[in-house]
Amino acid sequence: MSSVDVGEVLQQAILAGAKVAAPLLIAMLAVGLIVSLLQAVTQINEATLGFVAKVAALVITMSMFGSFMLDQLSTLTLRLFDRLVAIGGS
Repeated sequence: MSSVDVGEVLQQAILAGAKVAAPLLIAMLAVGLIVSLLQAVTQINEATLGFVAKVAALVITMSMFGSFMLDQLSTLTLRLFDRLVAIGGS
């Protein structure tokens, strides 16, 4: 395996990781911003309020985008295994 192949595999892995993490990170960012604004406006400084809202958003996001994330990881895994078989030769 040449350095170009390693770079390509690494690029695919980073891209798949970004695709998998993006929905969760965006949801957590949005919920955190909304909760922070609510806490600033109402002057409620309760730490559990933000935690519960983020966990709820995480569950909802996972239920909505879970199949997409699993598909991305499965595709990456199959590409890596195909690459390993091509290198090892059977």
